[in-house]
Amino acid sequence: MIVAAVIVAFMLLGSVLGFLFGLLKWALIIGLVAVVVMFGAKLFRGGSARVRD
Repeated sequence: MIVAAVIVAFMLLGSVLGFLFGLLKWALIIGLVAVVVMFGAKLFRGGSARVRD
């Protein structure tokens, strides 16, 4: 009985950790996309301002 409880606990722990690492992966991907978009907007705005002057 105790062995079965330990096995179930490890299975639940594995799925919870997998879910958390999945969330972390998506948070990092979304953050990276946001940084790239902000950098691109700054670069585009700076480049177009220099062309006008």
